[in-house]
Amino acid sequence: MSDRPTIVCLCGSTRFIEAFFAAGWELTLCGQIVLSVGVCKHADADGAHGGETLGPEVVRALDELHFRKIDLADWVLVLNVKGYYGESTAREIAYAESLNKPLEYLYPNWARQNSPPLADDIAELWDTFRGAARWANDRRGRMPEAKA
Repeated sequence: MSDRPTIVCLCGSTRFIEAFFAAGWELTLCGQIVLSVGVCKHADADGAHGGETLGPEVVRALDELHFRKIDLADWVLVLNVKGYYGESTAREIAYAESLNKPLEYLYPNWARQNSPPLADDIAELWDTFRGAARWANDRRGRMPEAKA
């Protein structure tokens, strides 16, 4: 048994970077090592991909780098805000499953949504991000079980 802290990799749409911040904050305070995104692909209010402005090679390299983070992780937390995640996150989930990594979802009972949610007001959006913090806090360092 290792004395090192549990390592979690966060996956999800960077449209909701605040959810990454909230989950990362809480999981770190719980004593876990958090691997997260280093470059936010969604850089502007119109939803344009910041990574895409750097070119398709950079996007592919960033995606590959995130797969390596999944390799290092003990488990993966999918930040599927209101059920949404895109194709990039779907590939990350499939990759984690192929490695038999334990997966947890921020919204475990929500069916996958193919369009990002539209928040009517900032209060609704912040409630969503607080959900990420509550989820992480409830687990206080516990790691989900791997699928058999």
